[in-house]
Amino acid sequence: MDKFVIHGGRPLEGTVEISGSKNATLPIMAAALLAPGRYSLTNVPNLRDVKTMANLLGQMGIRVDHGENALNLQVPEEHSLIAPYDLVRTMRASFYVLGPLLARHGQARVSLPGGCAWGPRPVNFHLEGLKKMGVEIEIDEGYVIGRCDRPKGARITFDVPSVGATGNLLMAATLAEGTTILENTAMEPEIQQLAEFLVAMGARISGIGGKRLEIVGVERLEPANIRIIPDRIEAGTFSAAVAMTGGDVTLQSVDTDHLSAVLAKLESAGADIQSTENSIRIQSNGRPDPVNVSTEVYPGFPTDMQAQWIALMSTAGGTSTIIDTIYHDRFAHVAELNRLGADIEVDGNVANVRGGARLKGASLMSTDLRASASLILAGLIAEGRTDVLRIYHIDRGYERIEVKLQSLGADIRREKQD
Repeated sequence: MDKFVIHGGRPLEGTVEISGSKNATLPIMAAALLAPGRYSLTNVPNLRDVKTMANLLGQMGIRVDHGENALNLQVPEEHSLIAPYDLVRTMRASFYVLGPLLARHGQARVSLPGGCAWGPRPVNFHLEGLKKMGVEIEIDEGYVIGRCDRPKGARITFDVPSVGATGNLLMAATLAEGTTILENTAMEPEIQQLAEFLVAMGARISGIGGKRLEIVGVERLEPANIRIIPDRIEAGTFSAAVAMTGGDVTLQSVDTDHLSAVLAKLESAGADIQSTENSIRIQSNGRPDPVNVSTEVYPGFPTDMQAQWIALMSTAGGTSTIIDTIYHDRFAHVAELNRLGADIEVDGNVANVRGGARLKGASLMSTDLRASASLILAGLIAEGRTDVLRIYHIDRGYERIEVKLQSLGADIRREKQD
């Protein structure tokens, strides 16, 4: 098991390339199950979660060939319809295979998912939607077993927008009999790219980018190729790191439209931001102003930036309030940040941060992907040495984060953990 050893206090300078989006790659990999043939995916991040999805597809009989930030998938006419517990338990996104399997084969046996160790994130939206599409669902020994002749078109309204359920039902609807209307859907860029990929495969989808999707089922889809969009959360994390430590950094290969909410808050915190179509230059003196944040569904401030924002606000010159309206118990990082000397109190889904405390290095324990990022950011500003343990979490969603930070002048290295 590895850890990061960080010596803080260095401003960040230079240029860094942002990787492709993990959250776009995973459902697109699952979508390949909808049609036999060969697929080519480029700008794919080299991440633990992508490898997990590739291993899952491999166990199901799909050939996955890895290139440099690329994947080639060969999907046979017949393959296993079982997604086993040993892989699905490690990553919630594995559950994306359910919709495609039911759409193309009319049956599936998929383990209930696992993933980050925080908060109940039930799959009931997925299952209730599939039931409305005529799928018989039962739960047996931790597996979801689905059966149908062919999914039927239906009108489905989500109580709250769900990225996972939107993606799963969208894929199931592409081969359904009749028309499916999904209301109050997630609008994240990753869902938009999934829909665009499905259209490239021959799906009939209207309303892409909005809260209402209409899908007219087709008899057959064909393989397609795609370039994965940039990872907006990685870009947001590096932006917060510069605002926190000070310096002058240009982020390359980004989509600034996907980051509007985060960039607006960073500017309010005092960072100077200059954007082009595919790059962002961030300049900061490392003394952010306090700025309140409330997470919202896209295009609002993302919950996946909540932990990093709390780390940033711990160094601000005043008090700020961060409210997570998406996941009410996603605050395991707060106790670790307080070990560095931060002054943060949590009440329900609200974190009150009294900024300005001097952070001093300590040994910290990662609990999930974005919490790990917040601890690394705090370590970059803390006096002395900070050890961030259990960094297998960060490897799920950030490609070579320590190498990228080193290229910007950070004193961070990966070591074996005793």
